[in-house]
Order: sequence, then C-alpha cells, then structure tokens
Amino acid sequence: MKLSQFKFKLPEEQIALYPTFHRDECRMMVVHRKSGRIDMFRTDENGEPLTNEDGSPQFIEFRHLIEYFDEGDVFVFNDTKVFPARLYGTKEKTDAKIEVFLLRELNESLRLWDVLVEPARKIRIGNKLFFDDSGTMVAEVIDNTTSRGRTLRFLYDCPHDKFKRELYALGSAPLPHYIIDHESEKEVVDETDPTKTKIVKVKDRPVLPEDMENFQCIFAKNEGAVTAPASGLHFSRELMKRMEIKGVEFAFVTMHCALGSFHSIEVEDLTKHKMDSEQMFIEKDACDKVNAAKIEGRHICAVGTSVVKAMETAVGTDGLLKEYEGWTNKFIFPPHEFALADSMVCNFYHPLSTLLMSACAFGGYDLVMEAYQKALDNGYRFGCYGDAMLILDD
Repeated sequence: MKLSQFKFKLPEEQIALYPTFHRDECRMMVVHRKSGRIDMFRTDENGEPLTNEDGSPQFIEFRHLIEYFDEGDVFVFNDTKVFPARLYGTKEKTDAKIEVFLLRELNESLRLWDVLVEPARKIRIGNKLFFDDSGTMVAEVIDNTTSRGRTLRFLYDCPHDKFKRELYALGSAPLPHYIIDHESEKEVVDETDPTKTKIVKVKDRPVLPEDMENFQCIFAKNEGAVTAPASGLHFSRELMKRMEIKGVEFAFVTMHCALGSFHSIEVEDLTKHKMDSEQMFIEKDACDKVNAAKIEGRHICAVGTSVVKAMETAVGTDGLLKEYEGWTNKFIFPPHEFALADSMVCNFYHPLSTLLMSACAFGGYDLVMEAYQKALDNGYRFGCYGDAMLILDD
C-alpha cells in the first residue's frame, strides 16, 4: 500500500491532551470485521437503542468491553513500564537549555545512556550538561550516534540504585510531542502599542506530576519503555477485576515501546520503510495461555499494536506462540494475515502513522478508515489519551 492512503485531516480539537477522569470511561467504537458493522451506541438485548435522560443515544464506553467476551477468552497485555525519560539540562558555559530524552541505559557500571538531544546542533562530543541546581548530576557527551542521538556518561559516583532514583527524580513523563507542543491562540497586549491587542500562539499543555501515573498501565511491571502502550491505558483495576470474575484469562508479554511509531515515514511505498528495533520478551506462561486458547477455539484479544507486533514476531510455522527474547523491527501494514489474535483493542491514531497502518491491517483498510470517518464526524478523541476501538472477528 501507499503512504498517501493513510492521510486524513485531524482537527486539533479532537487530539486528546488529557485522559478521561476514569481510565475506562472513554468512548469505545466496536468494529466487526466480517460483517462490516460499526457500532457506536449501546443497545438492549432486543437491539433497541439505549438513551440518556435527555433522550440522546448512549455511546459505548470502554468499561462495556467485558460484554463482548466470555469465560476462557484470553487478553494479551504488554506489561512494559514507562520511566520518566524526558529531562532538561543546561549546557556548560553557555547555560543553553537542552532537552535530553533518555532512550536506554547502555552500561550500568559506566553510567552510559543512549539519548536524544534537542537542539542537537548545540551539543558536541566533550560538552557537559548539568541537570540540577547543585551541579551534582552532570553528564558528558562522549559520542554522536545519529543526527539527534548522543551517548552520555553521567558523572555521578554512588550506588546504581541511588543514581537511578536521583536521575528519574529529575525527569518527567515522556508524553508525545503532539501533546506537550500543542498550541492554542491567546489574546495579549501588543508590546509595541499597549492600546491594542494581538493574537499569539502559546503552548497550553504543561507536563503534570500526575502524568507519570496516567501515562502508565496499571499492570506495568518491566521497566524499559519510553512511551506507553497506549491501548492498555484504558484498563482500570475495577474493569480487570470484573473480567477476572467472569473467567477471562490474562497473558502478559513485554515489548519496550520506543519512539519509532512517532517517526515520519519518508517513502510512499510502505515496503521500503524501516522500523526502529524494539526489545521484547515472551515467556512460557504467556505461550501456554495463548496456545491453549488457540487450540481450543477461544478468543484471543491483543491489547494494542505492540502486542500484535510481538505475537506476530514470535509465532511459529505451526501457528503457535513461541518463547522469545530479543529484538524486532516488524512493520505491519495491509495486507497482513494474522496468526494468533482474532480481536484487538487499539486507539484512534494520527494520520500517516504506523499505528494506524497496523490497525488497518487487522481490521481491514476500508472498514477501519470508514470507522475513522465516523470517529471524526462524532467527536471521538485521538491519540494516546484518546478513545478506543475494539475490532472483533464477527
């Protein structure tokens, strides 16, 4: 397929800047990939629409997810844990403010980290960056890896656990730039003529302390992600307890979500696009649960594109999930034949994104793009803090 087939106009006001008050109260559109039906509103057992007190139809919310699954069905989650990857430091001598985005620790004993810096043109090998007022957290640039990539050595002499705590205390939630760089128009006094006003654009979404909790799945366990597996953010403890009581089974895989999904695709022919590699782990317990459900004909629901990618990477020629420890740069776009999951939870993604392409591969390009048009027409929210889509195989 071609890149241009995934282009659409996303209004700024439909980009979710904040999560819903309760995780499971966002809207959820249900897409039936065999029948081609798209459901937005709740109905009773007779198929009659349910209405609110004002007579308006009731939108399906994420907490209603449990109504679509039965005892023995398996949900597969990504239990990666996001760490506070975004730091701000100052450059030695010039005091220039530098954003440092931690990607991964390269060497524990030497305190080496793979990072991205912005603005990159100001940061060269040998430069030192200071991250706190006391000057105790200092890093030296020892290598250039890419145009924005650097290797930093932190000059901090203490036990590693303490170093990590101190480093993370300086960081903030690694929200995507489409959130933290969001701008709105504001009327201000014109400094050249105080009797007049002018309209300026200002960033209107600060990173808040609660974002570190909101941008973390409740089942997160294994640290290593620099962005959240966003489809998992909708699951609340209450919803998962209700699923557990109903007999739904949970399997967990680990894929440390990197920034590749946010990179622009530079080629029209999608077969020529190369994804960044992401580290993943699949253990025996997950394989046993998924494979038993597959053999017995029970439903397997993949929660998010990262889970789909992990399972499609580790599936064997016999169609069963295999234990795996390593890296994957698998790029899933239409057409793609999925071997394990028959249903999928995903978000509403940005145009031209690899995440949208993965959702279209699972649900069918025409049907998913039709669902996206309905979402645009009905005010659904897009992005990691936005609304959800459930794709079913019926």
